[in-house]
Amino acid sequence: MAASAPYADLTEEQLRKELARLQAEYESFRVRDLSLNMARGKPSAAQLALSEPLLTIVKSNEDCFAADGTDCRNYGVLEGIPEARALMASLLDDEPENTIVFGNSSLTVMYDALARCLDFGCCGSIPWAYLESVKWLCPVPGYDRHFAVTETFGIKMIPVPLVDAVAADGTPLVGPDMDLVERLVAEDAAIKGIWCVPKYANPTGITYSDAVVRRLAAMECAAPDFRIFWDNAYCVHHLHDDPAEQDQLLDIAVACREAGTEDRYLKFASTSKITFPGAGISAFAASPANVADALAHVKNQMIGNDKLTQLRHVRFLKDASGVAAHMREHAAILRPKFDLVLDALQGGLGELAIASWTDPRGGYFISFEGMEGTARRIVSLAADAGVTMTGAGATWPYGDDPTDSNIRIAPTMPSLDELAIAMEVFVCCVKIASLEKLLEG
Repeated sequence: MAASAPYADLTEEQLRKELARLQAEYESFRVRDLSLNMARGKPSAAQLALSEPLLTIVKSNEDCFAADGTDCRNYGVLEGIPEARALMASLLDDEPENTIVFGNSSLTVMYDALARCLDFGCCGSIPWAYLESVKWLCPVPGYDRHFAVTETFGIKMIPVPLVDAVAADGTPLVGPDMDLVERLVAEDAAIKGIWCVPKYANPTGITYSDAVVRRLAAMECAAPDFRIFWDNAYCVHHLHDDPAEQDQLLDIAVACREAGTEDRYLKFASTSKITFPGAGISAFAASPANVADALAHVKNQMIGNDKLTQLRHVRFLKDASGVAAHMREHAAILRPKFDLVLDALQGGLGELAIASWTDPRGGYFISFEGMEGTARRIVSLAADAGVTMTGAGATWPYGDDPTDSNIRIAPTMPSLDELAIAMEVFVCCVKIASLEKLLEG
């Protein structure tokens, strides 16, 4: 019989007996030759099918004109057609005139924005590449592709823990540890920015509280050209239809204007997990000075992005209400998957006191914390049994999770049947790795 008491309460003999039972269960998975993948937060085929009308919504030459008469087949309109700017501004909580529409990847837009800071500086500041050292704050656990960008440019990354706490006055403090962030940026002018996934964060699913957003906007920075890279990738990705069950995020632009730091933020978003990740649109929103600065350099990089794709998205999604209706269809597909994962974790591990996990209200991930020193072993065991997880350590800069405990679970891509099997394997692997660790002690 499977153990149901906390593992720490078992005798060594009981631990060894439980390990032997689980190893037999594990071998039963291995011989099934499974091939299941939960490594990345990709939309499923059912989600992609929701956007099928995009493929035929522009059908003829006569359909290829924007509202202002722009021929979307031709060159030009660097900042994006007006209706696409309005659509993406609604995602970014900004004004169309402060929004530039780009190609399908917001990660490319972030990469290019950082490259411009290094090559040309920010609104007239010294180019960062001329400086002896450039450092960046990285909330952890965080998004591995963000960390890959800063590492590519040779920028020193400084991990900052994410917290979910309450101040003495009862104010929620959810987001980066602001006491640490404020101290670091005040002391070191080499710290030039911070990555933020402020809503339904990757991988924790948290949403920054108002107090954290305001402190990010108002904090004293030794670097006058400090920039917040505000990647609002999951801004409309709720798992529930009831607004009372949806997280709300204070707009960083509003907070910065109130604090007199309106040039501090750069906001990013895309339709990657709204329509087609490989054939969508992305956008950048910032202060008028930052927008002008960006366009001054982008005009030498390109003549214009894919305006036909912009036009398709506007005609399909229409506006903020259309986006919300479309995302409710996504939520109907995703919600059972998240429920399945959470039920599997609670049912398999809830009484054993060997792990914890998040219960997000949106986004694409569940963040799992195992016993210290077990994450790499869990991921390796799962891989050998045919279940591919995100690599252990990926949620930390340089792939180095100092406690080797965090694993990002991505429930979105597999079918419900595949996900159920994958979670059986995962739970079994967590138990084995935990027992091994306890027996080592």
